[in-house]
Amino acid sequence: MTNPPAGSSTASADAPVDASDRTLPRLVRQTLPLALDVAVEVAKNNGVCIRPIELRRLDTHTGMTEPFDLPCGATQEAKCPPCAKRNRQLRMAQCREGWHLEAEPVAEPNPSTEEQRWLIEFRADVQAKRDQADRDGEDTGDWDEAIAGIDAEINAAGMRGNVLGGRSAPKRSRSTKRRQDAPDLPKRARTDTTLGRTFTGSDGKVYRPSLFVTLTLPSYGRIRAGQGVPVDPSTYDYARAARDALHFSKLVDRFVQNLRRVAGYDVQYFATVEPQKRLAPHLHMAIRGTLPRAEIKAIAAATYHQVWWPHVDEVRFDGDHLPVWTARDELAESYPDGQVGDYLDPATGELLPTWDEALDELDQDDEAEPLHVLRFGDQVDVQGIVAGSPDAHKRIGYLTKYLTKSLGETLDPDDIGYHARRDHAARMVEALRYEPCSPTCANWLRYGVQPKGAKAGMVPGRCRSKAHRPEHLGYAGRRVLVSRKWSNKTLREHKQDRRAWVLDALGLPDETTTDPHRYVWRPVSTKDPTRTPLAKRLLRGVANRHRTRKRLLELQARADGRPIEDLSATSPPGVAA
Repeated sequence: MTNPPAGSSTASADAPVDASDRTLPRLVRQTLPLALDVAVEVAKNNGVCIRPIELRRLDTHTGMTEPFDLPCGATQEAKCPPCAKRNRQLRMAQCREGWHLEAEPVAEPNPSTEEQRWLIEFRADVQAKRDQADRDGEDTGDWDEAIAGIDAEINAAGMRGNVLGGRSAPKRSRSTKRRQDAPDLPKRARTDTTLGRTFTGSDGKVYRPSLFVTLTLPSYGRIRAGQGVPVDPSTYDYARAARDALHFSKLVDRFVQNLRRVAGYDVQYFATVEPQKRLAPHLHMAIRGTLPRAEIKAIAAATYHQVWWPHVDEVRFDGDHLPVWTARDELAESYPDGQVGDYLDPATGELLPTWDEALDELDQDDEAEPLHVLRFGDQVDVQGIVAGSPDAHKRIGYLTKYLTKSLGETLDPDDIGYHARRDHAARMVEALRYEPCSPTCANWLRYGVQPKGAKAGMVPGRCRSKAHRPEHLGYAGRRVLVSRKWSNKTLREHKQDRRAWVLDALGLPDETTTDPHRYVWRPVSTKDPTRTPLAKRLLRGVANRHRTRKRLLELQARADGRPIEDLSATSPPGVAA
């Protein structure tokens, strides 16, 4: 039995109220905290997931079944603070490991196996028979089906990509001629490296600095300082702000392409998309290597993205006057659920143009203008960072500061400007309501175009994409953008490194590497009557965390040559792993 926390009093005046006493007044009982709520709070303080996923592990050697709780893996603090904090720390480790590399992160492909080579040879024989049948005028449907099955086996055998390579469908593109209002960019000869330049100091020490860059979107109207809300909402350009947020990820891609052309080497980056106070997304980017600040600003000024989509200037269908779905009769037997068809004008009965037909019409118009053109704003911040400096550690924390927050998360009700910012967010959501977010968005019906892959039940203003949700405010892309050769590891490999360190510190074997086929994992359904209650799983997680922490403290004390104290199974309140 453990003692109460230090500082608690056992005097009668400070004694806790007995919640089991049914004679207590209702008002007093309602002020008592729920035991489950306290268990959740304790789990948060100890870094234990508050929404664990229960699994059962069957040991095929012994026949024993054990329960295990996997973290939910949420990245938002509003859903699970411990998992969100753990994911943020993992991203910080990933950023730190790849920012100032001294050697090229080379990833050579593994040598092919005999099974992989046999599959390619078999694929070649089947392809030859299929081509011969095509030349003889025979039906190649069975051969195509067999080839698709072999391609699936090729990927399952550990080979990437397609044997034939290339795209399955031609890519639609327009002229790549630069706009007249965009400045030209210089180009350097390409070198096969991901490392930046080095500089030798007066003391003979070699430095390889890197960059920390912040890019923002342009202004949409005057903003109140410190609050992030427009001075006059009636003149604030919400329509442009909505479109910029929807296509912001494409603008970032263009910036990286231009950056690599100007730099002359394969620039690697770790970037995060975070919300400004005015609720517009902006980019923080850690770049390996360095370029002159003037060049970075020139690249940002010359970067733009054109959205070549059908125009949405004219609203053709609104209110009760909406397109009507009609199933295709010739496909009714193959698709009896009626999910293949077209939308037509209820007044005239004419079919609305499909997405491909609308783009074809746009391509044939030589005088057509893009639906929207995105550019960065004038505020571009560029800072040089040296490896190992306090500023590097500070910037990594700043880079991942808002990863656990959603883009549309409002201010605390006690903060100044809370109500004004809440209204600002509501106006932004309303501007996004009928704005098409993708080729498959239901809002295209409002403007007389069938969405790509149209299906029954689509209604303008009710698109289910996360871009229209208040917590995303138009930006539906990834919050963390990492180049392929940043640290030469995937996020899963970084997580495995942390796990391997803990197992090594505790002196435990990694059973997943000894025999990967020994255990069979099965999820526990929420309808399973034998499912462990949430409270019990939380207590189980807290107890496991206490045992792990106690063992690590003992190992640390032994490594430091200090006497091992008698550590109880509990820790002081507020101490997390």
